[in-house]
Amino acid sequence: MAKQINMIRYVKHNEINKEKWDQCIDNSINSMIYAYSWYLDIISKQWDALVENDYESVMPLPYKRKAGIYKLYQPFFTQQLGVFSQKILNPDIVNSFIKNIPPKFLFIDINLNWLNKVNNKKYTIEQRKTYLLDLIEPYEKIRKSYSANNLRNVKKAGKNGLFYQEDSGPIEIIDAFKNNRAKLFPEIKEYHYKSLQHLVFTAISKGAAKIIKAYDCNNNFCAGIIFLVNNKRAVFIFSGANPSAKENGAMFGLIDYFIRKNEQSELTLDFEGSMNKNLARFYSGFGSKECLFLRIKTNPFSFLKHK
Repeated sequence: MAKQINMIRYVKHNEINKEKWDQCIDNSINSMIYAYSWYLDIISKQWDALVENDYESVMPLPYKRKAGIYKLYQPFFTQQLGVFSQKILNPDIVNSFIKNIPPKFLFIDINLNWLNKVNNKKYTIEQRKTYLLDLIEPYEKIRKSYSANNLRNVKKAGKNGLFYQEDSGPIEIIDAFKNNRAKLFPEIKEYHYKSLQHLVFTAISKGAAKIIKAYDCNNNFCAGIIFLVNNKRAVFIFSGANPSAKENGAMFGLIDYFIRKNEQSELTLDFEGSMNKNLARFYSGFGSKECLFLRIKTNPFSFLKHK
C-alpha cells in the first residue's frame, strides 16, 4: 500500500472550509478555543491558513498589511496559536509548517502553542509562560497548595462578606477595566474592547463562556472574571475590578470561588500566564504549575543570511 504523502498548502481565508477547520480543532490533541474559525474571525480582521492534507493539521496565519508589507502577528485575546493536529506532533511536523509560511510574510511575530516545538535558526525563539491548575482534586486539597499571601486574601474576601454571582454580562467587567487599568495598556484600543465584547457574547451563545462577578455586602460591584471554556480547559481571558477590590480581596475570592465550584472535575484552569512577576506570583499562588510555549520572531535582516 502506497504511503500517503503529507502535503501542506497555503489557503486564503475565503477558501478555508470552516466546517472541516473546526472539526480539526475539535479533534486536535492540543485543541484550544483561540483556534476556532469563529474566534479568529472576531479577533483578527485578516487571517489565512496552512492546511495539511484534508484538514488533518492546521495553522492559522493572522496577518496585517501596511504599505504593502505583510506581517504575521499575535492578535489580542489569543495567547497561543501555531499548529493544531489530530496526530502526535513532533518538531519535524512543526518545522514543516513554519517552512511553508509564504515568503510574502516577511515579518513574523507569533506565539506557538504548548505542544509546538521548533528549532530554526531563521527565527528568534523566546520562551513564554502560562500557569495551569488541574481541578481534578477536592477543593480542600487544592486549597492547601495556596500561597500564604493568596490564602490570606481569600480569607479577607470572606471576612468582607463578598458574594459571587454567575451571569452573562461582560460589559460591567470591561468597563471596570477601562475605567481603572486601561491607561496602563495604551496598546489596547477601543476597537479591541468591542471585539472582546463580541467575542464573549458569541462564546456565551455557544455555551463556551463563564462570567463571575463579586459584590460587597451593599450589592456594589467589585470585580469580575470572564472565563472561556472549551475541551476541558477554562481560560482566564479577561478581568476588571474597581479600586475596592484591592481592599477586600475580591479577585482572590473570585478565583477561589471558581476553583471551589469546579473541584473534582476534569477541567484545567488556564490563567493565561504572564511575564509580569507580580501576576505570575498571583497565579502560581493558587497552586498552578508553569507551562512553557514558544514565541517566534523574524529578524528583518536574517533572510539575507538564509537565501
